[in-house]
Parts: sequence; C-alpha cells; structure tokens
Amino acid sequence: MSKALFIVDVQNDFTERGALGVEGGDAVAERITAYLRTHAEEYEIIVASRDWHDGDNDNGGHFAAGEPDFVDTWPVHCVGGSSGAEYDEAFDTSAVTHHLKKGQGKPAYSLFEGVADDGTTALQLLEQHGILDIDIVGLATDYCVRASALDAIGAGRHVRVLTDLVAGVHPDSSEKALAEIAHAGAVLVESGDASQRHGE
Repeated sequence: MSKALFIVDVQNDFTERGALGVEGGDAVAERITAYLRTHAEEYEIIVASRDWHDGDNDNGGHFAAGEPDFVDTWPVHCVGGSSGAEYDEAFDTSAVTHHLKKGQGKPAYSLFEGVADDGTTALQLLEQHGILDIDIVGLATDYCVRASALDAIGAGRHVRVLTDLVAGVHPDSSEKALAEIAHAGAVLVESGDASQRHGE
C-alpha cells in the first residue's frame, strides 16, 4: 500500500530566528532533508504545509490585538510573501510533490486545513492516490503536528509520527501531545526505524 509523508510548517518563523521560533527547529529542518535524501522514494506523495496568513488583518483573531495568550492568539507570523513564511533554508523541498498553504485569513493549525494553489486539499490528495498510511514530521509538536496527526487519524488513516523529526514549543506540552496522538491510535517511531511497514 502506498504511503504519504506530511511535512508540517518547517518555516523560518517557526525556527530559531523566527517570530515563533522553536528550539531545535533548524536541526529538524536539516534532519528532514537528510531523511528525504534516502527515503523519498518510499512515498507516493510528499506534502508540505505552510502557515500563510494575511498581512492586512488579524486573520480571524489569530493575530493578537494586544498581548498574545499563546493559546488562541499569537504574535504576527508567517505573513504570506514574507521571509518568515518561507521554508527554512535547511529544508530542501526538491522532493516535495505538493505544497499546501493554511490560514489565509483565519486560524489554522492542521495540515488538513491547507489547500494547494489549485484548491486541492490534503484529503483529496489522499483519496486520489489511494493512500491509507501517513508519516508525519515537522513543527511544532504540540500545535500543528498534533492537529495534523489527529486529523489524519480522524480521516481513517494509519499514522506514524517520526519523533526525531519533530520539535515542540514546550517540552511538557510536546510530551503530552505525543501521548495524546499515541492514545488516539498513532505509532511513535524514530526515522531510523521508519522503513518498516506500517503496523510492524
């Protein structure tokens, strides 16, 4: 059975020098690139998402008007067309087959909320290619990786999170997110063991 790799939000604003920088974000970008060099051919599709917010409004309350609470409201980040919205320079996207943008005027966390420039969604891509198995990597473990994994499980797919190819905002919330994802039915595995078939 063919499988997909979902790469969540490996963007400048989510790595060390960005507006919402995650410690270890650059290293994750480098490790994902290294993983793709040796494993890209194992995937039917490789989908990368980016936060892509409007720069002239608060994106449905996603951008804080005052002090952000870092739960529902955030500092300005990943404005479409800005350097912060671009992929981290250490992330080589040459193997990516589909690019999705999420947000675009409203809050969005899950890769499943993203759309390609032609309007195609992640679920449509999975259905078009007959994919049941998904590996998930990227940023940040406790927010967009979590939301993407739970949505993938909710869509009836078999999900693995490659734990050495993710990084989170906070250690405690990242640990809780991974536990929640596993409880929901996902498998947590390091990338070195990812060549095994799903379910093994």
